[in-house]
Amino acid sequence: MPEGKGSYRLGFIGAGNMANAIMRGVIARGIVQPNSVCAFDVDVDKLNRLSAELGICAAKDNRQVVLNSDIVILAVKPNTYERVLLEIKDCLEERHILISIAAGITVDFIKQIIGDRCKVVRTMPNTPALVGEGMTALCTNHDLLPDELRAVKNILHSLGEVEEVSENLMDAVTAVSGSGPAYVAMFIEALADGGVLAGLPRDVAYRMAVQTVIGTARLLIESRKHPGEIKDMVSSPAGTTIEAVRYLEKLGFRSAVIEAVNACMLKAKAIGKNMEGNIWKDERSI
Repeated sequence: MPEGKGSYRLGFIGAGNMANAIMRGVIARGIVQPNSVCAFDVDVDKLNRLSAELGICAAKDNRQVVLNSDIVILAVKPNTYERVLLEIKDCLEERHILISIAAGITVDFIKQIIGDRCKVVRTMPNTPALVGEGMTALCTNHDLLPDELRAVKNILHSLGEVEEVSENLMDAVTAVSGSGPAYVAMFIEALADGGVLAGLPRDVAYRMAVQTVIGTARLLIESRKHPGEIKDMVSSPAGTTIEAVRYLEKLGFRSAVIEAVNACMLKAKAIGKNMEGNIWKDERSI
């Protein structure tokens, strides 16, 4: 596969929020040209609107997407993966790279259905990708050629930052960055509620809470300081911040977050095992 921009064709099976974000990102950054993007979605009206707006090809079905693409992004719900993979299986060739963006879908799960027809990359993006500030992890159990890996990473960088990990860490990724936006949103909501309790108007409290999280994250990135250092910078001796920190510790704030991440990881593992078990059950019944 050529490495240069616009030198491969990109397909999307599913045109929901995440697929939409990737399409807009790669087109805006010139990674591929609109006429090199092909997509299908069961919501034909949505697909046609997207085609008219972005200038992409609206395919008639999933098979047409594969036949007209080099890299195919599976952007459908996990419970439809088996049906979609069986539908496109005989269209896949060695030249194809199949990218999964669904939680709990392992490379082995996909390979059980399609065999060794093409290379498979598993990814885990998160919702900030919708505004170009995402965190995406990727793994593959195939040896992608250097130019193929660069092409995949270029696509994912259109969503934000990219980290390559081994597949045995993907459930941990799901628990931290995949589900993390929910934890952060809950913290912002709680912080704003605290502001309202203290007398701030709700709209002001939300703006202050949101900007505080954005600013702290930016400070961590640019200063390269440990989060504990940032906490210490704000916590004066016998001051207001350390009093608040004492209460957070007393109420198990950090422990609650750690336990939540662990519970999420265990749930992701259970979902993955259940899906793989169902595949083997289905194969034995054929």
